Amino acid sequence: MGKSTQTVCTVFYLVEHPSEASSVYDFDAKPCRNGSLNTLISANCRENNISDHCSSENGCRHGDSGSGKASLPKSGAISKGYNFASTWEQNAPLTEQQQAAIVALSHAVAERPFPPNLAQEKVVGLENGMSISTKHSSTEDSGAIDAVLVNTNQFYKWFTDLEAAMKSETEEKYQHYVRTLTERIQTCDTILHQVDETLELFNELQLQHQAVATKTKTLHDACDRLLMEKQRLIEFAESLRAKLNYFDELENVATSFYSPSMNVTHENFLPLLKRVDDCISYVESNPQYAECNVYLVKFRQLQSRALGMIRTHVLSVLKNASSQVQAAIRSSAGNKASVSEGVEASVIYVRFKAAANELKPVLEEIESRKPRKEYVQLLMECHKLYCEQRLSLVRGIAHQRISEFAKKEALPSLTRSGCAYLMQVCQLEHQLFNHFFPSSSEDVSSLAPLIDPLCTYLYDTLRPKLIHEANLDILCELVDILKVEVLAEQVSRRGESLAGLRPTLERILADVHERLTFRARTHIGDEIANFLPSDEDLDYPAKLEQSAETKLETSSSALSPDISRTWYPPLEKTISCLSKLYRCLEPAVFTGLAQEAVEVCSLSIQKASKLIAKRSSPMDGQLFLIKFLLILREQIAPFDIEFSVTHKELDFSHLLEHLRRILRGQASLFDWSRSSSLARTLSPRVLESQIDAKKELEKSLKATCEEFIMSVTKLVVDPMLSFVTKVTAVKVALSSGNQKESALTKPLKDQAFATPEKVAELVQKVASAIQQELPRVMGKMKLYLQNPATRAILFKPIKTNIIEAHAQVHSLLKSEYSPEDIQNVVNMISIQDLQAQLDNLM
Repeated sequence: MGKSTQTVCTVFYLVEHPSEASSVYDFDAKPCRNGSLNTLISANCRENNISDHCSSENGCRHGDSGSGKASLPKSGAISKGYNFASTWEQNAPLTEQQQAAIVALSHAVAERPFPPNLAQEKVVGLENGMSISTKHSSTEDSGAIDAVLVNTNQFYKWFTDLEAAMKSETEEKYQHYVRTLTERIQTCDTILHQVDETLELFNELQLQHQAVATKTKTLHDACDRLLMEKQRLIEFAESLRAKLNYFDELENVATSFYSPSMNVTHENFLPLLKRVDDCISYVESNPQYAECNVYLVKFRQLQSRALGMIRTHVLSVLKNASSQVQAAIRSSAGNKASVSEGVEASVIYVRFKAAANELKPVLEEIESRKPRKEYVQLLMECHKLYCEQRLSLVRGIAHQRISEFAKKEALPSLTRSGCAYLMQVCQLEHQLFNHFFPSSSEDVSSLAPLIDPLCTYLYDTLRPKLIHEANLDILCELVDILKVEVLAEQVSRRGESLAGLRPTLERILADVHERLTFRARTHIGDEIANFLPSDEDLDYPAKLEQSAETKLETSSSALSPDISRTWYPPLEKTISCLSKLYRCLEPAVFTGLAQEAVEVCSLSIQKASKLIAKRSSPMDGQLFLIKFLLILREQIAPFDIEFSVTHKELDFSHLLEHLRRILRGQASLFDWSRSSSLARTLSPRVLESQIDAKKELEKSLKATCEEFIMSVTKLVVDPMLSFVTKVTAVKVALSSGNQKESALTKPLKDQAFATPEKVAELVQKVASAIQQELPRVMGKMKLYLQNPATRAILFKPIKTNIIEAHAQVHSLLKSEYSPEDIQNVVNMISIQDLQAQLDNLM
């Protein structure tokens, strides 16, 4: 099936493309001897096998290989037909009916008609009466021409013509194609030749371009070098001209400065001065130039002349302004002794500012050149001249104001008024100074020549009064005025304008501190340590009873004037003095004074307690001491300081032994081999001792409280304590085996001191003391100690001691006496009842 399909497709293709037939079947070869071309084609179609036809065709060619003709290459059309038919057969297989139709069609186109020329020869042959029988195609519609061949020569001629026609028809298109290819090849050769010529021209042009570029670059480089050289020469010339200008300026500036019309107010004066400064700076920075030292000296001479002119001008303007102000003051004062404050401010400051306003540009120019040492010196001289002229105007008025304050006012008021006046003057002077010297106003030392003399007037006025002031209250008030009102609130707030007052104010404050410290020490020594109490001062408890009658205290911790009046005078003076000094003195100074005051106050209270013990009773002395030591401890607690001071002393006691050894000959003063040890021996020793007044106060208070507790305990249960002591002594004697005395061998209740009657008697005494003496003691405690908590703390150990004494007696009674004796004879109170009775006393 596949082979027949390929054959039919091949036939279709050759029918549609007859020109390919010659290449497929190689019509250029000689025909086979076995029959005509049509016979070969028909036979080949009937074979249905292209490959077999090709074999036979090759065989024919092989038989004619001796003809010397080369065979043409096969066309690719048949292979394309094979590939197409194969793909078609695979994708769309034919049915049997379709295959039969194709076979019938193949038979119909099996024979090919003759060419036209051969058909004409056939007609000619018929006219000549010759006929050749040929085998026709089975199909009538084929249009084949049967050649009429008479003989072999005609057949050969006919076949030759047929072969030539076929060859001509086959080779015509290839010849045309060859001609076309040849023409195209020639055209391409021409184009290639032209391209080669063009490339040669391009290469030549490129070489010429490179040569031109090289020459152009060389020219540009040369031009750049010339331009750079030109620029360098121009810059060198300009630099040389700029450097020479500084030296050329000498003659021009000197001519201007030495001109008669030149002065400080001239419009060219300041620019010329700036030019001189620039020239000096340049010459100083380039000492390598020729004759630079000569030019520098000449420039400095011009500068000195200019600065001298400025100094003279400033002094002249300031003096002129001062003269105008003084004239205005005299005219405004008239016959009055002093000038009012409003007139003073308007004349001294406003008039002076207007009169000296022309100095402002010159002074600003000087301040702008402050880094130069010549201008720094000139500026300092201007400051000094300004302060001198201002002082000549203000001195008299300030002295007059302060003298008026001193005559009319007391020391605190004088201090407050004097400081306020000086602050006002200082602020006005600072504003005026800032107007003329804006850049120098931050420097406090600039106005010192003016402010210090004014402050000295106040200091000289206050110091004599301070030296003679002995009142601590006034001195403390002065400290508060200077430290709080002036320095903290005014000077610190206003800053730079009042900074010039600070040194003098701090100096005055230091003098007040020194005077206050001295007077405080004197006060502590005279009024506290050396206090001599009067009878009224020692009238305790009468003073307390009178105070209790006048007013009942509801709060034991409240400090009212009534309570303070009942205080012992040294205590009241100590607390008052420390309260005043606490905010006024430095912590280190206050610590020393507080330690000394607390120490001498404690000693003074202790002395007074002894006197009261002799005058009233020992218990009053003890309670007096407890009361005021407690008050002293409470009052010094708010002071946030340490009441301890370290004392250093030189100890020479060890030198005595060394001198004895020298006198006995055991040591020598001239033994230089032991000089170091000798130096250590002869040098004094430094002994350090730390005294803590607060701790000493606590110790004294504790000892007094313990003494009071023991005295009250003895007062109440002393009989019981004596009885327990004797019983203990008897038991110790018995336990030691000493039985010589018959009295010791008796039972305890048979002892003379321990009979039930004796025990009942001592129990009765103790009960009577609890009911009579103990309430009296509690009354004194309430009188001296208003705080119930303090009384409870102090009474607690007394109560414990009383209960413990009763408990010991109860124990002895139970062990040594019969229940009948305990119940009928002794009749001692129970511990629970005793405790309730003691609680009721509180």
